[in-house]
Amino acid sequence: MAADSSFDVVSKVDRQEVDNAINQAAKEIAQRYDFKGTDASVAWSGERVVLVANSEERVAAVLDVLQTKLIRRGVSLKALDLGDVRASGKEHRQEGTLKEGLSSEDAKKISKIIRDEGPKGVKPQITGDELRVSAKSRDDLQAVIALLKGADLDVALQFINYR
Repeated sequence: MAADSSFDVVSKVDRQEVDNAINQAAKEIAQRYDFKGTDASVAWSGERVVLVANSEERVAAVLDVLQTKLIRRGVSLKALDLGDVRASGKEHRQEGTLKEGLSSEDAKKISKIIRDEGPKGVKPQITGDELRVSAKSRDDLQAVIALLKGADLDVALQFINYR
């Protein structure tokens, strides 16, 4: 009797890659001509990413630069949870956090997708902030991975520990 094959569905972010993307974006913003005199910047503030500029449009431009750098470094934009742009005096700022780990609602939603649309005999099991998916056939697991990659979820998913 062959043992079940399995993999884990997680939502993790490589913080070093995010840090590198923020540093690259800050360098580009400091050097670009269209950002001269706008006091535009992007930086860490504790566990938050802070975008600052002198107008709402400039904050959007800073965000665009940051998103470009994140994509180039292989970080999903779904991992960045941004708030609204707030104005205080001459400064406009937008703060965001990194989403890590599957919340229980997201894990339940993914589990339901697997049970409803996935191959029969596939068993999803929630363990903390991860979701373990097991099945007898590795082909079924491949089908589940393809299903989840195609699903429109608001979390960045990674598939690890494929056995």
